[in-house]
Amino acid sequence: MNYAAVLAALASAVLFGVSTPAAKALLGMVHPVILAGLFYCGAGIGIALLRALAGPLLNAPAARQQPLARRDYRWLAGAIVLGGVAGPVLLMLGLARTQAATASLLLTLEGAATALLAWFVFHENFDRRIALGMAGIDNNLTRKVSLADPLEIVQLKGLIAGPVNLLLGLWAGGSLPGPWPILLTALVGFVCYGLSLALFVVALRHLGTARTGAYFSTAPFIGAAIAVLASQQPLTIQLLAAGALMAVGVWLHVTERHAHAHTHTRMVHAHSHRHDEHHRHVHGPQDPPGEPHTHAHEHETLTHSHPHVPDMHHDHRH
Repeated sequence: MNYAAVLAALASAVLFGVSTPAAKALLGMVHPVILAGLFYCGAGIGIALLRALAGPLLNAPAARQQPLARRDYRWLAGAIVLGGVAGPVLLMLGLARTQAATASLLLTLEGAATALLAWFVFHENFDRRIALGMAGIDNNLTRKVSLADPLEIVQLKGLIAGPVNLLLGLWAGGSLPGPWPILLTALVGFVCYGLSLALFVVALRHLGTARTGAYFSTAPFIGAAIAVLASQQPLTIQLLAAGALMAVGVWLHVTERHAHAHTHTRMVHAHSHRHDEHHRHVHGPQDPPGEPHTHAHEHETLTHSHPHVPDMHHDHRH
């Protein structure tokens, strides 16, 4: 198990979990669809500034990421339409009519839907422990581009979905709030949407969609807990029981062990990697030195057996 990827998924869940009660508080000042647009504008602009200001660190040989390839844009376009426009708009409209804690818990349906789509549509494997531990199409599409630079993915998603949602909000009769609500909303969008999505993409790369979605399913409980504490409501037996079940589910995922003989078909791709058992290739004079590094490389056909999860190198049928 890649525990760094697990931590990335859980950190993504925490950040996104905060967004639901924060959005509920902001809905008193901002039209729901305008709020969705400002969240994604904040995510896109914030990540763009981060990439510009931290360029030397992000482009160091050990940290350099593979930019999006032409074939990636169709998958990213689908993720933007479904996860950047339709999903957030519907979420904000629903949140305007629902308590923050209730809306947060309803978001648990996303994790189940993500895993079922990963299993039946995208043929990703997960065993009985994963099914027991779990008790959107957007996430499955995003996985298709998860080898590319996660910050570039978030920047494009935010800078495209944000203005589209703003235009939809203005068309629906909303108006832009004052400068301080805009700044506050954009900050929430940068942290709770932008940074959360970047961590989510990293987790997708190493864990696959079903497992990342299952870890991310802790976000609704986090949002509900924050909403209850913020409104100074007492913790109920039901919420404590949900937290206990969520902890058991995370434990089932972390302790999962999936191993069998499998075959890697030949593939050529580019991403940051070290020379482990899956990356034994010859370098040319133009390839970067040191490890980890990023360059196009070829995987020869290989059959072996070891514990693994359905990351981008283990996308095989069972």
